[in-house]
Amino acid sequence: MTAEENVTTDPEALRARAADALETARRRTTLLTNCVDEGELAAQHSPLMSPLVWDLAHIGNQEEQWLLRAVAGQEAIRPEIDPLYDAFEHPRSERPNLPLLAPEEARGYAADVRGRAFDVLEKASFEAAGTSRLSRSGFAFGMIAQHEQQHDETMLITHQLRKGGAALTAPDPEPLARPYDGPAEALVPGGPFTMGTTAEPWALDNERPAHTRLVPPFHIDTTPVTNSAYMEFVEEGGYREQRWWAPAGWAMVREHDLEAPLFWRREGGQWLRRRFGVSEPVPPDEPVLHVSWYEANAYARWAGRRLPSEEEWEKAARHDPATGRSMRYPWGDADPTPDRANLGQRHLRPAPAGSYELGESPTGVRQLMGDVWEWTSSDFLPYPGFVAYPYPEYSEVFFGGDFKVLRGGSFAVDAVACRGTFRNWDHPVRRQIFSGFRTARDAEPRERA
Repeated sequence: MTAEENVTTDPEALRARAADALETARRRTTLLTNCVDEGELAAQHSPLMSPLVWDLAHIGNQEEQWLLRAVAGQEAIRPEIDPLYDAFEHPRSERPNLPLLAPEEARGYAADVRGRAFDVLEKASFEAAGTSRLSRSGFAFGMIAQHEQQHDETMLITHQLRKGGAALTAPDPEPLARPYDGPAEALVPGGPFTMGTTAEPWALDNERPAHTRLVPPFHIDTTPVTNSAYMEFVEEGGYREQRWWAPAGWAMVREHDLEAPLFWRREGGQWLRRRFGVSEPVPPDEPVLHVSWYEANAYARWAGRRLPSEEEWEKAARHDPATGRSMRYPWGDADPTPDRANLGQRHLRPAPAGSYELGESPTGVRQLMGDVWEWTSSDFLPYPGFVAYPYPEYSEVFFGGDFKVLRGGSFAVDAVACRGTFRNWDHPVRRQIFSGFRTARDAEPRERA
């Protein structure tokens, strides 16, 4: 049995899953927008990000366009606002100057759309035959749930960038009973494996189609790189040594006088960080967070290693050497649970490195899902046989540009938008995102036998 044969196609199960995913996303959107006043909602807290109120109305507008208009064929509710909430029409830096819906109006619009969307969901046919491709297996509903959760993550980034005291709280992850003392790296055997997916109902276009990749054997870190390990790079002058850096990365370091990850500062002989309005010592055992691709790559070179390629990362996360199967997740085909991965904003920080033993891959790699997005060495490119769907602006327009692939999700990602095949991408300079990394190295020739 393949992982994809283990995915439910039962229409009523998919309908229930869609309803739950939409409700979960909206609870989170409400939390992220109700915890600050209207002035903070309308303000732009960083030129890198939209005002929170733009994200709120954009969520409703996308839901209206795809579920009410495209799936149900309904007339537009507010056609005049479509250009305001088109992400390609206006860059983020311009959005505060647009005639945006005020906070209460945006809330009312999103709620109106949601009520109508549930009516559409109740009547929609998910059968394989006789339905539009958008409706089949509930794809459009899954796409919209993922879209809202992705904007929730974006809004959480905005909360991290905003000044002032904490507006959000959450319990910390469970501490480890003792520091992780397992192997530092795992050997992933060489050979073919199935990358991507064809039958996962809600997989997005850039995850498709499933295809075979031949990957030589390699070693990969069993946990993400920690703050303490990265601190060694900092203390040993990593940000002052040009030889570790790609030319554009070195230019970035010099231009902005960088000396550590974003939100770190040195005070009284120790490193502190700002996390959602709270200042605290940098926790040594957590995965390092808020580093750019250039920083991750420089650390890997300093450590005598490299970043894993995208296909290496996915093989480490999905391949079971004992059966040759590509699984949905590192632990198997079952959906994520709180004892397997740090997802869904249950916590506002990564768990200590080595956590989630139940989420370990067959080769012994931990925390491949959740905690921190992991930079890979790969450019964002289409798979062989890629077809843009349902619109080219989701993936196609980004292929071949200045984008690097990130994998695995973070504590800020919901399970609906995180799986072994899910691909994220961003510019290599980005630091505000919840990004970390792990390193890899080629297997020695004697280990290839």
